[in-house]
Amino acid sequence: MTSVVILDYGSGNLRSAERAVARTGADVTVTSDLSAAAAADGLFVPGVGAYAACMAGIEALGAGPVIAERVAAGKPVIGVCVGMQILFDSGVEHGVETKGLGLLPGVVSKLEATRIPHMGWNTVDIPEKSDLFDGLSRDARFYFVHSYAARDLEALKRAGAEVTTATHDQPFAAAVELGSLTAAQFHPEKSADAGFELLRNWVAGL
Repeated sequence: MTSVVILDYGSGNLRSAERAVARTGADVTVTSDLSAAAAADGLFVPGVGAYAACMAGIEALGAGPVIAERVAAGKPVIGVCVGMQILFDSGVEHGVETKGLGLLPGVVSKLEATRIPHMGWNTVDIPEKSDLFDGLSRDARFYFVHSYAARDLEALKRAGAEVTTATHDQPFAAAVELGSLTAAQFHPEKSADAGFELLRNWVAGL
């Protein structure tokens, strides 16, 4: 059975993520054990709240090198919500820039929109070569809750990433696929059948 570790570093919707991934048929463990995180077929990095607080949790656990080493070795990692954002070079909140893991290029910054946060269901613009969204309808909707996002889409494309975008007054990265690294700004675990299909695609590729 495919093994997935959901990394417990003090931030994230751990139990709903656990249930959602387990529904795909994977053997799921929620743990802060870095050895287990390194050895699993897939690593799920959750995250809610503030960028700086999530990075502090990652650093306190010493998880950054484990995540980076998995990506360098071609071992699958998925980051969700702020767990996606911390994969980037840095994040800026309230005028303060916090260094991220640097696995994706660009800075996470506040959305420029009339309504903040961006909260609720939204469609996404899927690139043709996406494995993550394989078989999903172009009209599929996903659940977002965020005020900050990665908006330098060109930097991601120059890095060779498949970038799925969404628009909330302006376009931003809704999902990124780069080698063994996958990231989603929305919450697949809260996105009903579309979220399940997406997680099933990720698990199938482990």
